[in-house]
Amino acid sequence: MSLNTQANVIPEKNTPNEKDYPLREDIRLLGRMLGDTIREIEGEGMFNLVETIRKTSVRFRRDQDEAARHELDTILNHLSHKETIAVVRAFSYFSLLSNIAEDLHHNRRRRAHLRAGSPPQDGSVTLALQRVVAKGIDAGQLQNFFAGALISPVLTAHPTEVQRRSILDYQLKIQRLLKERDRTQLTPNEMRHNEEGLRSAIQTLWQTRVLRSVRLTVQDEIENGLIYYHYTFLRQIPTSTPRSKISWNATWTRQHRVSPHSCGSAAG
Repeated sequence: MSLNTQANVIPEKNTPNEKDYPLREDIRLLGRMLGDTIREIEGEGMFNLVETIRKTSVRFRRDQDEAARHELDTILNHLSHKETIAVVRAFSYFSLLSNIAEDLHHNRRRRAHLRAGSPPQDGSVTLALQRVVAKGIDAGQLQNFFAGALISPVLTAHPTEVQRRSILDYQLKIQRLLKERDRTQLTPNEMRHNEEGLRSAIQTLWQTRVLRSVRLTVQDEIENGLIYYHYTFLRQIPTSTPRSKISWNATWTRQHRVSPHSCGSAAG
């Protein structure tokens, strides 16, 4: 993690971890923008405090430096209430932004495998069907299973699930903008517009309350469930179903069709 606007030392692209270079670049970009946001909104002093804690933590973890551990304990034990909140939020948001970049990178690597014609990857329908065949299960048996299958997503409205929809919306906006940079050849003006969008989203996140101030109601649970349907199932099912059929037909003959399955839901 680095919140500094100075460029970090990035390994050359010909290293064994070349495939992770785009991920490091994305994390560096988001970390730099988060650092700029903290400096602009909370001030240079708060930015320097967060950076000091970060660097001291890295030194302790990487080098097992006991002096760094003592320094870290001293800093953290003398934080004011306001400083504590800012530090926790800084590291929490960096973790959130890093997770967004990692999710995008997983998709990036999956697409790279597909373009290269690599063997089916873990989690793919094609590999799952190949494993079914290897177990000696034929198309008829699998068809009989799906004929009576009930696929029922369970969306848990746990008391600790207090993330606000506004936070989720901006996570998705950042994800969309990163994807745009990854898959599109942007002009200089488009790149500036993209970076402005990322910076604006991160600034809004920083100024948005992370957690709900009141407990979820039953109506909140219902609305959250419907939101996730919109963000996930309703967007992915129309594209994932044809891909699954293609994988099925590539494994068995077209005379073996999977009967339509039922799909329900439960929230609790």
